[in-house]
Amino acid sequence: MKVNVLVLGGGGRESALTWKLAQSARIGRLYVAPGNAGTQAYAENVDLPLQNFAAVKDFIIEHEVGMLVVGPEQPLVDGIRDYFAADAGFRDLCIVGPGRAGATLEGSKDFAKDFMQRHHIPTAAYRSFTEATLAEGKAFLAGLKPPYVLKADGLASGKGVLILNDLKEAETALEDMLCHARFGKASAKVVIEEFLSGIEVSVFVLTDGKDYVILPEAKDYKRIGDGDTGPNTGGMGSVSPVPFFTDELREKVERLIVRPTIDGLRRDAVPYTGFIFFGLMVCAGEPYVIEYNVRMGDPETQSVMMRIDNDLVDLLESACMHRLGEQRMRTDPRTAVHVVMAAPGYPDKPQTGAEIRLPDVSAVGDGVIFHAGTVRDAQGAVRSGGGRILSAGAWGEDIEAARRKAYALLDRIGMDGKYSRTDIGLDLCR
Repeated sequence: MKVNVLVLGGGGRESALTWKLAQSARIGRLYVAPGNAGTQAYAENVDLPLQNFAAVKDFIIEHEVGMLVVGPEQPLVDGIRDYFAADAGFRDLCIVGPGRAGATLEGSKDFAKDFMQRHHIPTAAYRSFTEATLAEGKAFLAGLKPPYVLKADGLASGKGVLILNDLKEAETALEDMLCHARFGKASAKVVIEEFLSGIEVSVFVLTDGKDYVILPEAKDYKRIGDGDTGPNTGGMGSVSPVPFFTDELREKVERLIVRPTIDGLRRDAVPYTGFIFFGLMVCAGEPYVIEYNVRMGDPETQSVMMRIDNDLVDLLESACMHRLGEQRMRTDPRTAVHVVMAAPGYPDKPQTGAEIRLPDVSAVGDGVIFHAGTVRDAQGAVRSGGGRILSAGAWGEDIEAARRKAYALLDRIGMDGKYSRTDIGLDLCR
């Protein structure tokens, strides 16, 4: 039976989710709110304020939406699932995303660290501090070896983590976060944790609270400059699969991290339907959790969705019906590489409004463009409307082939001052 689907969000992650949902044989009408200039190719963009749950509710009723896919974290932390669960008229609505209790895994780093500690999930040693315990926080920093890791407890749009090499600089940053609201309310509490040295990988699962399927893994690139230099960004590209993520490591991650997380939520009586992102650091072959997200990551989703062979509507519906144990993940064996195109001045002061000249992707073999910060002007031209504008992606037999195709596609996109890293996936080719 076909189902009408509403996706909330308008970034690269939602573009990739919408693109994949559009391929389903089960799709009736597909809506995305607010979407962007690219999602119009396979869905209907709708102007809905994501913080206005009543407006979302009215739209769902009027357009007979049967599935709600929540892309970004803020509506989940704000309790959009709880809002609909409180209304018996929405008992049959399939909502992909946890309630407020489950979303706290991402909404509070202190909560997440305590959860991991209680359920014996490997993570870095830590302590949490507030303005009242600033002196204790500085003393704790003094007892650590550099570099020093400071994390705002709440949501900070992916920018609330500082990694500093100098103790005095770390002490000043801690005071800035706690006493001067460097990251707003998000840094009213700060988690200081041990620095883990290793290599990062992103693992994703879809769960119904009991069973789960592990999606293709990915590696993303956070810093603005080649060679992982410069400030952190929302992510400058992604690769899937990841060569060092061997069957042995995958088994360890599932046994030590994934299953204990799902079991821990159940033991804590936290119902959970939706995605969980595990940001992992692999140190000498052993995986540790850096962070949880309660939704798909960006820009990893772009590469991950390109490698899922399942019908996404079937997968998501199985999770909502608590029948995920009947599903098996099927993946495209090819490599997917995505390279983000950013605005000049990103991440500090991105310049917007530039016209974007797009190629005919249908004429580019094995390529796809996912929009993020794009808008259409009154004349229908596509213009930049954010820091990360879009990503050019491609499939290939290996990372080198996929990289070559992705960068060739990126070269065909015209925009004055466009910026991209030139080394996405290069470290994995060596």
